[in-house]
Amino acid sequence: MRRPVALRLNAALATLAVAAATGVVLSMPEAASAAATGSATGYATQNGGTTGGAGGTTVRATTGTAIHTALCNRASSSTPITIQVEGTINHGNTAKVSGNSCNTAAGVIELKQISNVTLVGVGSGAVFDQLGIHIRESSNIIIQNVTVKNVKKSGSPTSNGGDAIGMESDVRNVWVDHTTLEASGGESEGYDGLFDMKDNTQYVTLSYSTLRNSGRGGLVGSSETELSNGYITYHHNLYENIDSRAPLLRGGIAHIYNNYYVKLNESGINSRAGARAKVDNNYFKNSKDVLGTFYTNAAGYWQVGGNTFDNVTWSAKGSENNPAGPDPKSNTTVSIPYSYSLDNASCVPAIVAATAGANKGLKVSDGSCSPTTPTPTPDPTDPTPDPTDPTQPGGTNLSIGAGSDGSSKASGSSYGNVRDGDMSTFWSPAGSTGSISIKWGTATSVSKVNIREASGSTGAIGAWKVVNGDTGAVLTSGTRAGAITVPKTSLKKITFEITGSSGTPKVAEFETYAG
Repeated sequence: MRRPVALRLNAALATLAVAAATGVVLSMPEAASAAATGSATGYATQNGGTTGGAGGTTVRATTGTAIHTALCNRASSSTPITIQVEGTINHGNTAKVSGNSCNTAAGVIELKQISNVTLVGVGSGAVFDQLGIHIRESSNIIIQNVTVKNVKKSGSPTSNGGDAIGMESDVRNVWVDHTTLEASGGESEGYDGLFDMKDNTQYVTLSYSTLRNSGRGGLVGSSETELSNGYITYHHNLYENIDSRAPLLRGGIAHIYNNYYVKLNESGINSRAGARAKVDNNYFKNSKDVLGTFYTNAAGYWQVGGNTFDNVTWSAKGSENNPAGPDPKSNTTVSIPYSYSLDNASCVPAIVAATAGANKGLKVSDGSCSPTTPTPTPDPTDPTPDPTDPTQPGGTNLSIGAGSDGSSKASGSSYGNVRDGDMSTFWSPAGSTGSISIKWGTATSVSKVNIREASGSTGAIGAWKVVNGDTGAVLTSGTRAGAITVPKTSLKKITFEITGSSGTPKVAEFETYAG
């Protein structure tokens, strides 16, 4: 059981003083009393982008019931809407509301089975008091300029499984910006995570937010076998007085840059179960084990650069403890598909203190302390195809973050290895023939696949066929692995069946593309 988290805010107040003393210049996109301002950043810009309720109507809400009513009064579950929130939202004023364009519940702000919604705090501010925000089976969501505090999973009252903001079940494209997420202790006091993602949640950015006074900052993936999540960006956030999970990554890819970490009590960025994290220009202070693989022997990976470690202590390596320090080195490479500007780590404490959290005027860094502005570059270890190669499919590899299964597998191989973005891992059938599948929770349009064989086994795959896993219909067949075009089909499962081979087939990546 984790010890209670002491309530310590002095560090944050001190960093505000530093910001004033250093005279860091900051920019503010628009007045905070307007609708959502600025544009999404990070991975939320990918997969079609994140625009929330842009282009739709704007309504004002001062209760949780009013938020639900606004969702339910739309023409459809995808009609764009911006909901401006002011005041305190709590259990007493949050009831279930019914309608064809919503699926709500009492005791939680339920953004379920909907899309194209912005929730933004305005005026004197929006506080969700002991009431969590739950995003489920939804897409294109913006949450901005709100405070969510003291959400419990045990004790009274309870809400949202104890998560301040929780996402699960086929969630896509969420931008959470300038929020304050806080608890008043750890699991023994009834609290869970501040910012959790699981069950196929992808393309999320958390920016300019404050997470404090909690046993658990947040997770990506609920278990070592639940690896369907990824493409998460964390930038310019303050993590203060957090025991662990800052964040915890299980599988997938995360980009973590320009964050300020103060008093991580037990561990910080915990990359495990094949996760890959690009950790750039962060400032870690008065903390322990801020990066590594912890509490498991399922290894994760990291690429590091430009970080500052100020009074950071590191524990010894063990069978379930692999800290990256005391001299952190990269053990993988991670390509980033979007452009971004890096502030020098030395400026991060002042910039984050003056910008991160709700009711800060939506201020952002003006980039005056930026050593470099990286541009998207290809990663030789990343299965994303080279766009200059006409034989390779283009676009987003839909297999990353999906599920997989197949026929009997050879010892030492795994179904998940064909969708992990790592050419050094693979799946092999138990014999010379067998099948491997990629699957999604919802119907997905596929017109191209790319079968990439592991190093040393190129050419082993002979005859094959590609099968619609939903119906059993053969989409196409042929010989030798590589790029394959199939009739564009909407399906939940697609299967590559090896019907002939020489030697031992080893499928390193089973990539799928929409077209």
